Amino acid sequence: MSDGESQSPGKFKDLAGIFGPGGILAQRLSGYECRPGQLEMAEAVWRNLTAPLGATAALLAAEAGTGIGKTLAYLVPAVLSGRRVVVSTGTLNLQDQILDKEIPFIRKHIDPELAAVCVKGRQNYLCLYRWQQVASAPRKRQFGMAAELAAIGDWLGGTVIGDRAELSWLEDNAPVWSAVSATASQCLGSECPEWASCFVNRLRREAGKARLLIVNHHLFFSDLALRRSGHGEVLPRYEAVIFDEAHHIEETATRYFGLSASFFQVVDLARDVEALAEGERSESARSRTIQLARALTSQADLLTSMVPATTGNFELSEAVGGLPAWPGEMQELDQRFASLAAELAARQVTGEVWGGLLRRCQELAHNLRAIAAADNRAMIYWLERREKTVVLTASPIQVAAELREHLYSQVRSVVFASATLSAGNDFSFFRERLGLPEWTETLTIPTPFDYAHRTLLFVPDRRFPLPGSEGYSEEARRLIGRLIRLAEGRTLVLFTSFAAMQATADYLAAEGLPYPVYVQGRAPRGALLDSFSREVHSVLLAVASFWEGVDVVGESLSCVIIDKLPFEVPSDPVVKARIDKIRESGGNPFGDYQVPRAILALRQGVGRLMRSAADRGVLAILDGRLFAKGYGKTFLKSLPASPVTRELSDVESFWEAE
Repeated sequence: MSDGESQSPGKFKDLAGIFGPGGILAQRLSGYECRPGQLEMAEAVWRNLTAPLGATAALLAAEAGTGIGKTLAYLVPAVLSGRRVVVSTGTLNLQDQILDKEIPFIRKHIDPELAAVCVKGRQNYLCLYRWQQVASAPRKRQFGMAAELAAIGDWLGGTVIGDRAELSWLEDNAPVWSAVSATASQCLGSECPEWASCFVNRLRREAGKARLLIVNHHLFFSDLALRRSGHGEVLPRYEAVIFDEAHHIEETATRYFGLSASFFQVVDLARDVEALAEGERSESARSRTIQLARALTSQADLLTSMVPATTGNFELSEAVGGLPAWPGEMQELDQRFASLAAELAARQVTGEVWGGLLRRCQELAHNLRAIAAADNRAMIYWLERREKTVVLTASPIQVAAELREHLYSQVRSVVFASATLSAGNDFSFFRERLGLPEWTETLTIPTPFDYAHRTLLFVPDRRFPLPGSEGYSEEARRLIGRLIRLAEGRTLVLFTSFAAMQATADYLAAEGLPYPVYVQGRAPRGALLDSFSREVHSVLLAVASFWEGVDVVGESLSCVIIDKLPFEVPSDPVVKARIDKIRESGGNPFGDYQVPRAILALRQGVGRLMRSAADRGVLAILDGRLFAKGYGKTFLKSLPASPVTRELSDVESFWEAE
């Protein structure tokens, strides 16, 4: 943390000259509309970033509705503050927008000297040493990768940063990238012959000189977890953090403040050990190392096969409680880790790459041992059964104390920004989950979009069955089909389960709907959104990640249908642990946790409709609990100011008035 003085308050007055009528944005940014809310947010961020140094960070939670222009509202004061600021985003799309659109504009019109760097995880960058090892390997070891290696070789002749994002043709899970990427476990450090030219080192040097660092939440909390454990850091020291899409913070922090290990990682480690051992000159050493690696793989495969094949998340004690052999087999796995680690330690004297594998082996063994012990009451221990592997995880039930100790006390300022931070116009839930004190400054800036005159919210009348009751699913499918026909396609349907989505897709296909129907999972996300956007009279059925981050402007998305209120599955191990914790503390888990979480998720889904001031359309929530249950009032209070109807004839009239 820097103890420098706050910047001159004179710059605060300049914000009006940037965001106000006739300001820089109005003059230089095509299509810009001056919005008082944007200036209000920029001023609040400025006050936060330039607040006097205190025992804990200055804290601001800013909820800015769609269309406010919140990105520039925090970037401009961040740049003017003179502080080193980390901007952490929840999605790649927003990161790209900042780098490709906002930063160039700020450099051109506000601060020509701005040094801004995007920092990603090491695995996103090519390792020159590993590249040379793979590129020079015999053809039999390049099987299936020759064309990709040639293309990467051509790319290396022109790239400056070595970021795989520049390789738009490369598939997400391409084996060639895992063979040449700059993973920490295989880094040779200062012993590497490519140390001076290393893309990761170059990035670190650039980051050390930059005032603005753009990262995603995963990298930020990965770095914070490293600092917390004293094992080093990825980012240079910074004075302030701005979290955009801040509603994701609790879940991301939960992941990185815990421990996780999969049996696939064990097999992957053994495979890498075996591949390196093949180059050993000593036949006895080669044979011994390969034998130990294969013994580890065999044990991991055995443990995977012991777990029931049903995919999903389960409390660890429940998942393995009926497996009497499990503790002994986990102990056997630990012993095989120890044998391999001893061999890798002996091999380390012959090359630093063995040291990387040793560290990887020790970390995996430690994580699995700690999770299996399950002796920390502040953690929830759970097992995820995937199709081909098993993941064991220990997650903190609460992250508030960790954030207070390792973030808020270590920086000058923290800003939380999102379109959805409050539930029922109240920030209490957000503050409590993230350990924010009551004095945290909060700011609510409503969307400038005219929901009152350009939208309609439809909820079925009291004759429509409630979710969970007999006949609901069939009636919901029929009503979805009717609403899609009234909208002439142009509809995004958001579901709370894959099963409901698939059943609706089958129903619409059988009904002969005269519009293309795109279904999540049948094509990549980007391709689905592109087709849906270009084909105006089409339909997109989706779950999960499509509830947010979908930004389709214009007529193609004129109707959003949500099948039911998005309450989380209470049997999920982490959710259940949080519910139990609240109940043990004398709270009301449903009202204090489940309802606010569902409200935030619903607000994200509803927000897909209006993406510009010119948009117009219908919101339909097929859940009568909005009126039948007491908590429904809180949900309705949290939604935009759309006129509400329970009559389908009003929806017909809305479309007739187009």
